[in-house]
Amino acid sequence: MKMLSIVGARPNFMKVAPFLRQPGIEHVLVHTGQHYSLEMSGQFFSELGIKPPDYNLDVKGSQGQQIGRAISRLEPVLEKEKPDWVVLYGDVNAVCSGAIMATRLGIPVAHVEAGLRSGDWSMPEEQNRVIADMLSQRHFVESEGDFDNLRQEAIEPWKAVIVGNIMIDTLEYEREAASQLSVNDIMEEEVGEFAVMTLHRPSNVDNPERLRRILEEVRDSDAPRVIFPVHPRTWEVLTKFKILEDFQAGVLERMGLGFRTIGPAPRISFISPVSYREMLKLNMEARMFITDSGGLQEECCVLGTPCVVVRDTTERPVTLFQNDGTCLLTGSCPGGVKEWVNEAVNMERKPKIPPLWDGKTAERIARNLLS
Repeated sequence: MKMLSIVGARPNFMKVAPFLRQPGIEHVLVHTGQHYSLEMSGQFFSELGIKPPDYNLDVKGSQGQQIGRAISRLEPVLEKEKPDWVVLYGDVNAVCSGAIMATRLGIPVAHVEAGLRSGDWSMPEEQNRVIADMLSQRHFVESEGDFDNLRQEAIEPWKAVIVGNIMIDTLEYEREAASQLSVNDIMEEEVGEFAVMTLHRPSNVDNPERLRRILEEVRDSDAPRVIFPVHPRTWEVLTKFKILEDFQAGVLERMGLGFRTIGPAPRISFISPVSYREMLKLNMEARMFITDSGGLQEECCVLGTPCVVVRDTTERPVTLFQNDGTCLLTGSCPGGVKEWVNEAVNMERKPKIPPLWDGKTAERIARNLLS
């Protein structure tokens, strides 16, 4: 069978890697180039053992331009390759584009991470995953709750299969390699107890005053020193509105898209983006995590890292503390981030592993599509 996988941004890379290792399939890989340059993507592809993309669409521009260009550039690729399945991962714009074009050409669509719902229709990710699920012929679901979401939207139950979490396949595959790394080497200095933070969602970083307030609450919390690998989107706001200057102490050295500290340790250490294994190592050793990333929520849950989710809603309720997970939602009210960070600092590190989050999800998906 020929299966064409479409990826567009960093979160997709960790999801496609274990699927591409499955035997008995002719794999075609298309990279739309939505968020990261092809050069940056190459670093992750190499680390995760992903083959170079068969097609690079190199879409750029606004969200509408990305989706439109990806649709038009996918058409000749799909007509040439004629895959048995188009496989989509997660909720980036590439998912929406791929679902629309494959459906128009009569090619069946399989959606990995189907059924996730935040209930926030303003999120581009929510729009993308709903569109993909409406157009898919096979829905690969992480948990029972996601299956229920699809059923409530009148998706035929026979199209949906609970297979577990494909992100955890990559975590388990890379765990040993990550464990061999040193946090001191990643930071290029001696590091004691620390927390990790990532922020990239438009609701948090596009508004400079909200971003500033989040950083102030983290700085004033009980968290230990915070290591903050800065997303390129966040970096633009930090520098444009001179927010970085209010939080960074010591000497700074320009390193690619961000900074690494080479002077006295600040309260928040803004550093360049890190590789997958480096982030996994930081997560394995962190006292706690602060993030708005759904994928990192899931990894924190499996690793047992107390995690503060800087959002009003989440499409991954299975990771929440009230559902026997390790994550706490802050909401958007002033003071909420500081309050929940102070709570998480005192939480015990204890892995919480939902059913089928066992590192074998890609195997189940391949077996289903090949049957």
